[in-house]
Amino acid sequence: MATQYLINFDPQVDLQFKVSTVTPNSASKAAELLQENHDKHHIMFNDSGFHNHIVHHICTSLALGSTPNVLEQNYSANKTYQQSPPPLHGELAKELHDPMVFIRNMYRPETYSDFLKFFTLEIKSKGYEKVVNEYVFADDERASTMFNRLFAGFLHPVIHLGFGVEFEQPAIIAEALAQTAIHSNWLDQFFIESERTVRANHIQSDSLMSIIDKIRKDHILSSAAHWDDDNKIRDGILARAKEEMINYACQWQVQADRTEEAIAEIINACAYITGAPQHPPKQIAFDFYFMHGMNSSIFFSAFLRQSWIDTASKIKLLTWKGRYDLLLYASRRSPPLLLDEITSYNPKHKESNWDAIFARARTFNDDGHTCKMIRAIAHGERACAPYETSHSNFKIQGRMWLQLANMGEGDIQIAYRDCVTNFMYTSVMDSKESGARWVRSAGFDEAWEE
Repeated sequence: MATQYLINFDPQVDLQFKVSTVTPNSASKAAELLQENHDKHHIMFNDSGFHNHIVHHICTSLALGSTPNVLEQNYSANKTYQQSPPPLHGELAKELHDPMVFIRNMYRPETYSDFLKFFTLEIKSKGYEKVVNEYVFADDERASTMFNRLFAGFLHPVIHLGFGVEFEQPAIIAEALAQTAIHSNWLDQFFIESERTVRANHIQSDSLMSIIDKIRKDHILSSAAHWDDDNKIRDGILARAKEEMINYACQWQVQADRTEEAIAEIINACAYITGAPQHPPKQIAFDFYFMHGMNSSIFFSAFLRQSWIDTASKIKLLTWKGRYDLLLYASRRSPPLLLDEITSYNPKHKESNWDAIFARARTFNDDGHTCKMIRAIAHGERACAPYETSHSNFKIQGRMWLQLANMGEGDIQIAYRDCVTNFMYTSVMDSKESGARWVRSAGFDEAWEE
């Protein structure tokens, strides 16, 4: 049984998406590897705040049917550059019970171990469901900023929490909450002002695709991010066109009676803006940042399944997710979306069915981004199927899901083989080397020159 200290996978766990039955041997190996990661590694692998993806990689590999040997290979390829967790700071873990002490010590990466110990003990005392409700979904200042920070760091905190919830792992949930606490709060302003605008002005809601079209046609917003911005969301959109961005973001609203439809709409939009922003005749490439929007989408389906999360919190999760995706799209200069690039794509591999894609994805030698993306796309096909024929704003339909998976997996493999000799963690560390795999900020011509 999994506990706040022990990672232990139930082979029968009802995952959001898996390709086959998880074998006991693979489940045991995954638990062994992630226990070592939990005990020995920091949630960040360097002082610049780049994220440790080992949990994401191993959990996804397990869900895609990896053998123990493949799981070991995926772990070994990425453990070498991890760093040890920071030391505890005296009695800080106990002092974090005080909300003011808690808030004062947020956004300090050196306090990760203190927050991890704090949340581990809280989960031991209360259970992870009550802890997440108290520290993420409650109606107070501490929970509000924790909720907003789930979307910081290009969605890594919410992705990590999603793995913990989907795979029913209290220790991974403790990691996710500690990770969330050490992220920055500059997204607070965007989320709070967007919701305040809705409540004050009774803004009419619109579909994500309609809002995306409006954003692309808005010259002020679409040109607000500059190529040399250090962070194109913070220093571009929110610095130069915050009012315009909020006006569009607040048009995405979720009603209590359409949460399942809303997550399907989010997933479909994420898939579209991940696959369609191509730049012919350049080689097919997916935007590194849009890919994170797609990879995170599967977990919002998982959150909807949790009976311990109330309806209001589920609505807020879907609302913030859609608004963040709109913000992310604008921050990459709102690239044109070329549906024909998906429908006319010619797979690079002879074997291009789902089983073949899963087989290649689970053995692909990166830090887990590729297999996460493939699983999220496969989940998207299932989640969106009930709505495709009746919703014209669902651009990705039918066989296009398989086309997307082939685009992402096929061209990434070719680019890796031809252009990158030692990938490992370069997708997050070295944008110059990884340019052959992912395009970074697809709406900029400069991104396609790398």
